[in-house]
Amino acid sequence: MASAEHSKERLVAFQQAYQNLQLLPLLTQEELDKFWVEYGTAVLERLEQSVLDSTPGNDKIIFTGHRGCGKSTLLAEFCRQIEGEYFVVMFSIAELIEMSDVNHVNILFAIAVQLMEAAENQKVKIKPSIKKAFYRWFGEQTRLETSTIEADLEVKSEVGGGLDAIFKFLFQIKSILKANAVIRDEIKTKFERQISDLIDRINEIAAAIRADINKPILVVIDDLDKLDLELVEKIYCNNINPLFQPEFGIIYTIPIAAIRNLTFLNVIKGKTNKIELMRVAKFFPKRANRDPDAKPVESEVAVFQEILRKRLPPELMEPEIEQQIILNSGGVLRELMRLASLCCSKCLVQIRRAIRKQDPETPLPDIKINADVLALAVADLRIDFATPLGRLDYDLLKRVYQDNEPQNAEDQRFLDFLHGLYILEYRNAQLWYDLHPIVTDLLKEQVPDLA
Repeated sequence: MASAEHSKERLVAFQQAYQNLQLLPLLTQEELDKFWVEYGTAVLERLEQSVLDSTPGNDKIIFTGHRGCGKSTLLAEFCRQIEGEYFVVMFSIAELIEMSDVNHVNILFAIAVQLMEAAENQKVKIKPSIKKAFYRWFGEQTRLETSTIEADLEVKSEVGGGLDAIFKFLFQIKSILKANAVIRDEIKTKFERQISDLIDRINEIAAAIRADINKPILVVIDDLDKLDLELVEKIYCNNINPLFQPEFGIIYTIPIAAIRNLTFLNVIKGKTNKIELMRVAKFFPKRANRDPDAKPVESEVAVFQEILRKRLPPELMEPEIEQQIILNSGGVLRELMRLASLCCSKCLVQIRRAIRKQDPETPLPDIKINADVLALAVADLRIDFATPLGRLDYDLLKRVYQDNEPQNAEDQRFLDFLHGLYILEYRNAQLWYDLHPIVTDLLKEQVPDLA
């Protein structure tokens, strides 16, 4: 039992843990200092090799992995590591374009905008006449007035001229791209017919940047892997050539399910052999988790334990619960955060309820994440997973569970399950599949005699 003061302290601790467990990548130095754990070192090394050893015309990289496996955080760390050698521009397509309306044209237009913004942020010296032409071009495409910027660039120095007006202008462009479907459609319609004009402008901006900094350029586009599979395949299969024509390095992110589609994979491989994959953590060897006495791989669990403890102090959990949360994640960082966050939410509700109903004569319970709290959180996730499933879906899931592979790797429902984390891909000497642990429990409820 606990005192009222202790319960209030516990409330604050769970509030902080709940905030720490939000499903956001570590992008700022402050976030990295607070939460970074050495993870994905081999992937960082492969990315470094692919980027540093690339040649012009062979500098486009496809980066994939399950949603929530830590790609965004790893890419941000990679960009920090090489920014001394490269002019690096990393941005999220989700922050610039309505995700349902992403296409190859607005991806390329977003690259142009982000290159200019990065050049201004890094005080790249571009001749005022050239810079004025760039902004006039942006204004024409987005119906924005550029006279203030052009006037400032006429009378001020290259470095200091018109920066406030320029940043306001760039912000307006990004706001338009995000919210104005009419102008997005106008840009798409125009440049679908004149895609070479858009690529020429991108390459002109890149050339102006290189003329001052004398560094290669690398653009990293995050969150393309969060697009619906149908949209991803349409963007890349139908428009792979223009996406690969800018004359600098680009890392494109794609969903892991997309590279299971043979047509899509052949299109990508026709342009680049640089396909880098970030694996999820493998807590058990293939099929070992069928044994209730199986021991998880300690080194993999230890990494997830370190990640979790930086966000959720061990004193907020019963000792045996930490590993159960980790194993229920299936080796996916996003799922670790999602389940731990849900446990914190359950505890916050319990603590507030106890404080409201406090009897001065009765000590308050010492609320922690215990087996009951974890069971409630898992039940919520199980319902989330179960909601869209039908009888045929359970047949497919059963087959993957039993065989560790799909009957047809290009079956759309299998790809949907891979995209939605129902099915997880693992790699060691083999490529194999298993169900998310919570989906496994769900399947066992539906098929009690599951072998």
